[in-house]
Amino acid sequence: MVTQLPESFIQQMKELLKDEFEAYIQSFEHERYYGLRVNTNKISVQDFLKISPFDLTPIPWTDNGFYYEGDQKPAKHPYYYAGLYYLQEPSAMLPAQVLPIEENELVLDTCAAPGGKSTELAAKLHNTGLLLSNDISTSRCQGLIKNLELSGSYNVWVCSEDLIDLSNRFTQTFDKILVDAPCSGEGMFRKEPHLINSWIQRDDTYYPPIQKEILSSAIDMLRPGGMIVYSTCTFSVKENEEVIQDALDRHPDIHLVSIPKCPGFSSGINMEECVRLYPHKIHGEGHFVALLQKDGDTPQKRYQNIKTSLPESFKEFLNLCTFDFSQGSFIIKNEKAIWSPLQLPEQKKWRLLRSGLICGELKKNHFEPSQALALALKKEQFKNTVDLSVEDTRVIKYLKGETIDIKDLDTKTKGWILICVNGYPLGFGKIDKGIIKNKYAKGWRWQ
Repeated sequence: MVTQLPESFIQQMKELLKDEFEAYIQSFEHERYYGLRVNTNKISVQDFLKISPFDLTPIPWTDNGFYYEGDQKPAKHPYYYAGLYYLQEPSAMLPAQVLPIEENELVLDTCAAPGGKSTELAAKLHNTGLLLSNDISTSRCQGLIKNLELSGSYNVWVCSEDLIDLSNRFTQTFDKILVDAPCSGEGMFRKEPHLINSWIQRDDTYYPPIQKEILSSAIDMLRPGGMIVYSTCTFSVKENEEVIQDALDRHPDIHLVSIPKCPGFSSGINMEECVRLYPHKIHGEGHFVALLQKDGDTPQKRYQNIKTSLPESFKEFLNLCTFDFSQGSFIIKNEKAIWSPLQLPEQKKWRLLRSGLICGELKKNHFEPSQALALALKKEQFKNTVDLSVEDTRVIKYLKGETIDIKDLDTKTKGWILICVNGYPLGFGKIDKGIIKNKYAKGWRWQ
């Protein structure tokens, strides 16, 4: 691995780390670290630890993050399909952790795909307020949407816009913003060696102009008094401190806020408030994080919900739910019923891919609920449920899309039923005489 590192990068790191350079090089001989973040939208950390089948060790800079051993396979467990946790590199958990989210705020994730940070921001909102998750790549947004739906987040809108255009639409709107900027990826060389070749082609001079415009546009969208996190997974001063200094120069109404230091954290270069993570000093990969605040204070913006008449077939289905849909509003779009706790102002000609929770699809005289709705509900919020033990072989059969027989548990229920594992929803099915016809989403199935 070390022999693959470009000589110019090696010289850069020698100048940056000085006496610590050899320790950094030796870190390439160590295995990468694996992280799991509990989804507090669905389960508390304490309750998850009671049922976790994995050997977990707390990650010191998070409230809900844990290391797990690489030979364990948490992505092949029913709890993963129930959205109880998200798999994320440990250092990458820090940016969302340091952004102080409060309930009912308007939050923006600017470069959100594949959703690791968005799912945590949504969890910190406790499904109140609204999170706008944006990524300029429409194709990458598909994975973002799936991860948000899997997490049970229903207060999230997803769009695919250039940040400059987005800033013209939402000037001084958001209470909190996260900018996990595209970068040269130097901090991930151990975890993802292919990034070394990308660095050789572009090095650390390609991204700074892009990063500066992204951060400046994001600051334009921040309301006075609001806070913004800027993060990268690279070591380059050009991509980190110089980008922050450019923002401070362009926007004299913002200032740095100190981030508490955990053991092994380093300060920014001539910026004590910032944090640098090095793989030879912590159990994780390389990262840079800065927290900024805009001067002044203005009230949070609030938007009115809208009234929509609903088809009878949808109303009949809603009689099976005890979820409080009255705290938001529905829209019917392209034969889909969509619910959101808040509505942003209507925008023209923007790539809005999701505007809340897609509850399901209207098909002639009947309504078919969505996978997203199943994951957003709690077991007690649906009239007809079957709760299978995690050891029950029917759980995997269901996740594979197979018909399952529950005559031993239920022969009287008919119609839509919510299938759960140890009390946590997985998806819908249609039951008749104890046989459940599988309605688990095809793109989500156990492989």
